[in-house]
Amino acid sequence: MQTRNLFLAASQLALGLAAPASMPGFPAHRLSTRETHFNASLPNITIFATGGTIAGSASSNAQTTGYQAGALGVDILIDAVPELWNVSNVKGVQVANVDSGSINPEILLNLTRLVQEALDDPYCQGAVVTHGTDTTEESAFFLDLTVKSEKPVVVVGAMRPATAISADGPINLLEAVTLAGNPNAKGRGTMIVLNDRIGSAFYTTKTHSNSLDTFKAVEQGYLGFFLDIKPIFYYPAVLPYGRVYFNVSEATELPEVDILFGHQALQPALATAAVEAGAKGLVLAGMGAGGWTTPGRDTLKKLAEEHDTQIVVSSRTMGGFVEDDDALNTYGGWNLNPQKSRIMLQLALYAGYTSEQIKTLFKFAYY
Repeated sequence: MQTRNLFLAASQLALGLAAPASMPGFPAHRLSTRETHFNASLPNITIFATGGTIAGSASSNAQTTGYQAGALGVDILIDAVPELWNVSNVKGVQVANVDSGSINPEILLNLTRLVQEALDDPYCQGAVVTHGTDTTEESAFFLDLTVKSEKPVVVVGAMRPATAISADGPINLLEAVTLAGNPNAKGRGTMIVLNDRIGSAFYTTKTHSNSLDTFKAVEQGYLGFFLDIKPIFYYPAVLPYGRVYFNVSEATELPEVDILFGHQALQPALATAAVEAGAKGLVLAGMGAGGWTTPGRDTLKKLAEEHDTQIVVSSRTMGGFVEDDDALNTYGGWNLNPQKSRIMLQLALYAGYTSEQIKTLFKFAYY
């Protein structure tokens, strides 16, 4: 009750101060720390806040839709969970304060640099990123491929706004911080935490628009769970096959990559329009095992051959593999979903990968 009242009391002030949802919202290095809480025996964790439902505010405590995401700052999130100081020394950095659909390459590049900088500090044991759940898996996957450290990176969000009855954000944040400071969390790459579950950023995906139990890794499984906020792992530390590192420390922008959704009677002109609008790569959310319409296949072949467009084919289903199609000069996304295939292709194009290198990048872990 105390936590929810704090959120409710602060939300009106925060709404007045919050930046528009289309803007990053706060200075990138706005730092919150509490020297009076410092305990030398506890791990030091930096929380990077980007907005989302976990920082959302509604006009009623019964409202769980139609709220304003990214309304509350990192100070409020930290102050609402005083138990954080029992498990860590935390610092808060407000990187952005937006709904996660508004996360863009500029925010991602800034975020990964700030996380890397924090983890390079020998006095920092881990990093936590608060994020909207709609695109959590994309940002987490991006961090997994662009942060180079054995230290834990944990992305956390909420399915209910901070002002809601039984909001899930506070317990999720406490568990995420506890995980980031746990020595057994090292060497596992970026992880996603919600609803007492620990998932790999490589495989975890959002499966339900409203349920608290929305993030799952259907075939690969979870890495672990929480019991009394303590992380318990099923397996020793290991990284997924196919995980690579891209150095984006000097990047100011990323190549445009668009996703096209496969369906009956798809208009091939959509692919052409995307390329003409500046897309350097395309990801196809194909039907079944990457199927595409016959007219669409002709268009794809032309784009690949005449425009040197790099095309990765994934699937609109929740599982399975998509192989290469040499006849079309397209590459299979294998078991990466479309949104993660887009991130991988975007980074490969930035790194200057050749067509053959891109093909190998997506498939080498499985052959």
